[in-house]
Amino acid sequence: MGAGRQNPAMPTLPAKLPHTGTTIFTVMSALAAEHGAVNLGQGFPDFSPDPALLQAVTDAMAFGYNQYAPMTGLPVLRQAVAARLNGLYGSAYDADRDITITAGGTQGLLTALHACVGAGDEVVIIEPAYDSYDPAIRLAGAVPVGVPMTVDYRIDWAAVRAAITPRTRALVLNTPHNPSGRVATGDDLRELERLAEQHDLFVISDEVYEHMVYDGQLHESVARHAGLRERSFLVGSFGKTFHVTGWKVGFVAAPSALSAAFRRLHQYTVFSVHTPTQQALATYLADPAPWQGLSGFYQARRDAFRAALAQTPLTLLPCEGTYFQTVDYSAVSDLPELDFARWLTTEAGVAAIPLSVFYQRPQERRHVRFCFAKREDTLAEAARRLASAWRG
Repeated sequence: MGAGRQNPAMPTLPAKLPHTGTTIFTVMSALAAEHGAVNLGQGFPDFSPDPALLQAVTDAMAFGYNQYAPMTGLPVLRQAVAARLNGLYGSAYDADRDITITAGGTQGLLTALHACVGAGDEVVIIEPAYDSYDPAIRLAGAVPVGVPMTVDYRIDWAAVRAAITPRTRALVLNTPHNPSGRVATGDDLRELERLAEQHDLFVISDEVYEHMVYDGQLHESVARHAGLRERSFLVGSFGKTFHVTGWKVGFVAAPSALSAAFRRLHQYTVFSVHTPTQQALATYLADPAPWQGLSGFYQARRDAFRAALAQTPLTLLPCEGTYFQTVDYSAVSDLPELDFARWLTTEAGVAAIPLSVFYQRPQERRHVRFCFAKREDTLAEAARRLASAWRG
């Protein structure tokens, strides 16, 4: 470089999501690894998927499914998704026009939001809300409007009504609900249907835990309600259903007009999704037993984990769905939720997630969330450590 020459000024980066830091899941998982804690924070299984599903991926690669899939997804997989949804919920999704295979539920949700909202629009989210909703809305130029649930984690429809303004364009629904473990009822969906029709709202329905509903309850999908189905983007996840969260393959089901808007954006973001995995999932879905047995599989883990936690001073909150168990720790600590989650990780040796981080304005209710999508021995060890933490 010549004498006296200075480095050119760097261009200024646009200030996108300036107040968003590292996700709580990354933070707590790193802390768990550092301290050798049992990680019940991040929601992923620590057991292997069905070997038949893994073999199906190997077979798909060997049989030549290694080039781009169609932008909307392999026809055979879209047909399997449409058949399952229509059989379960009485819907009439068309595999060609209404189903799009996505790079996981998060990409599906982000793209759906960008398809239906824009600058200055408002989007209602029910809090505590999964932490991708808020930034996804902001990236679309819209404004997230958080509406807290009731004290027992039910949707507060009076508060939702009060939050709707002439600028409200959409609402994000999540059922079964992460992080609370609650499940929306038929009355909830009917009330949402009335609101959506009255205020001409789109609905983005995060139903990635649709097959994890317990004690004989029914999963109330937007696909089950005609007035909602026509204005909703239904987001699903194969990763959650088949214990392969790292595959990041999901789908969005929406009527053809909404799907057309969705696909216009989808084609310029991911274009298409991993081809051999799509073929493997289509082959695997030919047998409904794996997803039909999922509720019983996880209910057994839930029941065993709850029985073990009953031996601790933690108070168990209801868990109607998902693979998350929320507890109230107010009987044992006055620490704020994030501090208590850190203490649990470093001192008790079990990582959890504080619910306060899932609000726009953090609420301190002394609640943390454990994931029970783990091996039986993992859950037993976590429960042993938790019981020991308060033993005199």
